[in-house]
Amino acid sequence: MDVIEIMKYLPHRYPFLLVDKVIKIENSENKKIVGIKNVTINEPFFQGHFPGDPIMPGVLIVEGMAQCGGILVLKEVLSEEERKNSSPYFAAIDGVKFKRPIRPGDQIRYEIEIINMKRTIAKMKGKAFVGEELACEAEMTAVIVKRQ
Repeated sequence: MDVIEIMKYLPHRYPFLLVDKVIKIENSENKKIVGIKNVTINEPFFQGHFPGDPIMPGVLIVEGMAQCGGILVLKEVLSEEERKNSSPYFAAIDGVKFKRPIRPGDQIRYEIEIINMKRTIAKMKGKAFVGEELACEAEMTAVIVKRQ
């Protein structure tokens, strides 16, 4: 799934769209998705987030994982009619751990799994990797709401 198709599912746009492509979706019992974000020095947050020692803000790493999970929920769980006017919103973020900084030139691989889905609430476990190194992990809960 390229960024053009991603934008059909997510309302986010530059500079806040944090998933460049989806490379895998598994339709197993616990649905899974793998997405990619290429981090460049041109990201607007690097201008003010530790100039001279640029690192990606942790909240944006978690947001990228959530966006990837949102694609999974919208694409694989909701019907086409349901997702037309729906957006996943954060309801909770638990157990966030940052293991390494993410810097310009890194490629983030998001791996997100739905661990529980009830009606309009999705509980997901997410990990963000750079290469084989774990950079961040978190459990996220999203609620699906109707867009206005």
